[in-house]
Amino acid sequence: MSVGTSSISNVRLWTGRVLSALPALFLFLDGSMKLAKPEFVVQATTELGYPENVIVPLGCVLLSCTILYLIPRTSVIGAMLLTGYLGGAVASHVRAGQAFPILFPVLFGALLWGGLCLRYPRLSSAVFGPK
Repeated sequence: MSVGTSSISNVRLWTGRVLSALPALFLFLDGSMKLAKPEFVVQATTELGYPENVIVPLGCVLLSCTILYLIPRTSVIGAMLLTGYLGGAVASHVRAGQAFPILFPVLFGALLWGGLCLRYPRLSSAVFGPK
């Protein structure tokens, strides 16, 4: 499905870009921290029940998906992959009995898709139906 931009206002376009950039920056930072493996990342990951040896591969997956999201031609597939990643984060927090942290991945997922829908009217029409 092509998600080209057909005459949209500059306000809508820039709002979409900002909404897309906020979670992307955080996810890029999170992925980078997983590669660097400072102690607090190792501790947080092991508290969720994951072994330390999965931190770097998780960081590689997260960075790859975020890069796909940031490239306009692959942004939809990147959003789909990040939705799966964030769904796994929600499941991990639920399994660990941490109710409050599930809000963050849900919010980031909403921002990812909201930004895309604002930037690409055809995608918005596909998701919410025609105006």
